[in-house]
Amino acid sequence: MTKRLRVLLVEDNRTNLVLMRKLVERAGDYDAISFHDPVEAAEALPGLTFDMAIGDYQMPGMSGLDLIGHIRAVPRNADKPVVMVTADSDSELRLAALKAGAVEFLSKPIDPVEFAARVANLGRLCEAQRKLADHAAWLREEVEAATAELRRREEEIIHRLTLAAGYKDDDTAAHTVRMARMCGDIARELGLPSAECRDIELAATMHDIGKVGIRDEVLQKPGRLDAAERDHMREHARIGGDILDGSDCDLLRLASDIALTHHECWDGTGYPSGLSGPAIPLAGRIAAVADVFDALISVRPYKRAWPREKAVAYITEQSGRQFDPACVIAFLAVVARKTPANDAVIAA
Repeated sequence: MTKRLRVLLVEDNRTNLVLMRKLVERAGDYDAISFHDPVEAAEALPGLTFDMAIGDYQMPGMSGLDLIGHIRAVPRNADKPVVMVTADSDSELRLAALKAGAVEFLSKPIDPVEFAARVANLGRLCEAQRKLADHAAWLREEVEAATAELRRREEEIIHRLTLAAGYKDDDTAAHTVRMARMCGDIARELGLPSAECRDIELAATMHDIGKVGIRDEVLQKPGRLDAAERDHMREHARIGGDILDGSDCDLLRLASDIALTHHECWDGTGYPSGLSGPAIPLAGRIAAVADVFDALISVRPYKRAWPREKAVAYITEQSGRQFDPACVIAFLAVVARKTPANDAVIAA
């Protein structure tokens, strides 16, 4: 069913206004919205919905040119066709009306045949504009749906890769979830956009994906690692970066940055590349704090869990050395909102 077109009529002469209204209503699928006071019409414009407008040029209180300005000032009316009705054939006036945004002119006295033809022509233009707008809206919905589906698949890939990493080490699997949650909290405390915070939290779950390339006897050793074993364990950062590198997916590229740089230190003493300060991606700096904190308060085969206060003190002490000071400040704000009981449950 074709939607009826709405025609805004503004004419201070009531006789002319009644005539125009009747001509509009006789034209077919049209509804007229009429005003005899241009000031009243201008005030009503923000709440009016119409497809085309027809207004007189000479009116008390406001000229037709001023009325066009008010019409165009409402964003949704920027492309609505406007017809100027005038008894004046002056070319400068018509040029001024065209510059203001008029697309057609009607001469007074109004010729019913000409009026009906103008309305019909503009009606076809309005229908074409409506179809284009509907098509644009359909395309936008299709793009949004495709983007959402792509995002869903990307998140599924991340989830499955994280599960794969956890098969070799149950501690890694549990640590990953806690650490990623802390990354999201720190990012939010830093004031990053919500979408970026969510991406960092998702991507951080793969920070230890490179451990799939570490030998089991090293990864699962109950005691402390010797120097050679420690060097081998450190390879997990580069391996993780390589696994995730080169993707067209923004989320996987972010995950690659985190995997590669979450053991870099603010003062340049970290690994694998010895990056320092802002040269370390922000997501990697956030992950560094969250990773160390969760490791400290968690039980490992080679150590007991640190008390919460001791772990927080260590993070604070390493501000400006191991960790980005801004990330430490954000971290302290996050842990201040968490109770020791929460940490105990999280680290269990």
